[in-house]
Amino acid sequence: MSRVCELTGKKAMVGNNVSHALNRTKRKFNANLTKKRFYLPEEDKWITLKVSTSALKNINKLGITAVVKEARKSGFLKQ
Repeated sequence: MSRVCELTGKKAMVGNNVSHALNRTKRKFNANLTKKRFYLPEEDKWITLKVSTSALKNINKLGITAVVKEARKSGFLKQ
């Protein structure tokens, strides 16, 4: 599976390593992802998602049901 957050769509960004002599080489900034299980009480089931830590903060703030509902509406998460 690719390194993409299933709720927000965050993925790797591209940048440069810059040496002391200002030589630049390409590098990747991967998203900070974790695999986490969540319980959806409305559907009475567990789901496993690969989410970024910023998405985890949103889940803690808004609740899993609101975040999953919004992700399904925007097309990031399947039914």
